[in-house]
Amino acid sequence: MSGKLIVFEGVEGCGKTSQMQLCCEWLESLGISVVVTREPGGTELGLHLRRLLLEKAEPVAQVTELLLYAADRAQHVEQELKPQLQAGKYILCDRYTDSTIAYQGYGRGLNMSLINQLNHIATGGLESDLTIWLDVDVEVGLARKRGDGIGLDRIEQETIAFHRRVQQGYAELAASYPSRIVRVDGSLSKEAVQQVIQEILRVHLKGLL
Repeated sequence: MSGKLIVFEGVEGCGKTSQMQLCCEWLESLGISVVVTREPGGTELGLHLRRLLLEKAEPVAQVTELLLYAADRAQHVEQELKPQLQAGKYILCDRYTDSTIAYQGYGRGLNMSLINQLNHIATGGLESDLTIWLDVDVEVGLARKRGDGIGLDRIEQETIAFHRRVQQGYAELAASYPSRIVRVDGSLSKEAVQQVIQEILRVHLKGLL
């Protein structure tokens, strides 16, 4: 595949959405064709699954939650990611497999081998070329979300202990996969974070930018 899959990860309120938008504008200014997508919800089917997963309408069993995320990912990979990569596009994706490990593995405490197996089935082995981990204190991130004036979704309403376990998951993933996952200090100003991200992309995509 000639395209590149660049994933943005982190706890709630880490700044993924704004940084992805700035990154998209920067890459497009360099003449690069960019696609911005997300999980869950990167396809029409995924939008329905996103509502089931994030709107607090009724309790969702933990294994059900895991399977719904896997279903969303399988559809997303086949319908969007693989075709766009084959077309040579640069994909900026809000969350991917590491989110499931951090949230359902570390946060929920579900069986990690089951999660890894489901991730492999859903992706067909497709990994990110680069994952940007926006590292911010969980309390700071949640305060940002509350300050947005938008009601918190089902995951955002979880306990602070849950969010700290998720953060621990990201830290351990970054330590385990240093060539793929790069930490960025998300507590810096929006402009400073973007400058760091651009430099990381220049290094990792050397010769392409």
